Amino acid sequence: MKTTLALLSSLLLGASLALAAPAAYPLKTCVVSDNELGSMGKVVTKVYQDQEIKLCCKPCIKKFDANPAKYLGKLKK
Repeated sequence: MKTTLALLSSLLLGASLALAAPAAYPLKTCVVSDNELGSMGKVVTKVYQDQEIKLCCKPCIKKFDANPAKYLGKLKK
């Protein structure tokens, strides 16, 4: 029983560490199309490698997912 509780505690602690907030998205435009966020309807927000990503529309999700490194470079400028 003690072993089970110790294991459960360590799993819960590990899970809480993994839930750290992602880095905030620094742009006011879509990382894929450069359109102003909100100009194409509801903004799509996702997290990629602990970085918040904001896209102007659903079609940009597919473009981002095809080549994330290309778009992540825009966030470092």
